[in-house]
Amino acid sequence: MESQRQSKVARLVQKELADIFQKQGNTLFGGGMISVTVVRMTPDLSIARVYLSLFPSEKAPELFELVEAQTKTIRHELGRRVKNQLRQVPELQFFIDDSIDYANRIDDLLKS
Repeated sequence: MESQRQSKVARLVQKELADIFQKQGNTLFGGGMISVTVVRMTPDLSIARVYLSLFPSEKAPELFELVEAQTKTIRHELGRRVKNQLRQVPELQFFIDDSIDYANRIDDLLKS
């Protein structure tokens, strides 16, 4: 079960990362649309597991590689934004959230 502090920090990290991906998406990731679906924090708040929804789905592996290559830059920008709220900027671990693709596949199966 997630503590209240974990939830608050996760929401803060999610909001700031979403803003980073929105404003710097073209320069860092070549124009792919990236949205942060979920952020889960470890109990000691040192690691943030960030789940990303990538569009278009066909380019998801390429976009994910770009995100992983830019992890240090993203973490630095996050640290610059949350320096007054957090003592330590969490390490970022990125994962692909394919729940939208899964839901679309189930929907297609139900329609046929």
